[in-house]
Amino acid sequence: MEAKKGYTAHAKFLRISPTKLRRVADIIRKRPYSEVIAVLENLPHKSAHLLKKVINSAVANALKQNEKLDEDMIYIKELQINEGPRMKRIWMRARGRADQLLKRLSHISVVIDEIGEAK
Repeated sequence: MEAKKGYTAHAKFLRISPTKLRRVADIIRKRPYSEVIAVLENLPHKSAHLLKKVINSAVANALKQNEKLDEDMIYIKELQINEGPRMKRIWMRARGRADQLLKRLSHISVVIDEIGEAK
């Protein structure tokens, strides 16, 4: 198995369903950092705010580790949205019945890399 090369950041146990996150994540995969931030700042979704925080964290990690890097040289190499555990709640129904309400949690993993190394 190949080791991941690049700079990473993770966010775990986020209180949003993975399908809502993936809707925005599909827009920004494999794009330059400056373009990604411009897109995320203009989207009204909660998921855009959460993704922006994780991507900014990954970029901060990269700039701290490698001082030669610049924000214009970075792109999103890999963006994974995984499902976390589900919180199970009781949903009261008619005639004394109950249903199970599943509140989904998400994990985000971001890997960024230099644009020059990809090509």
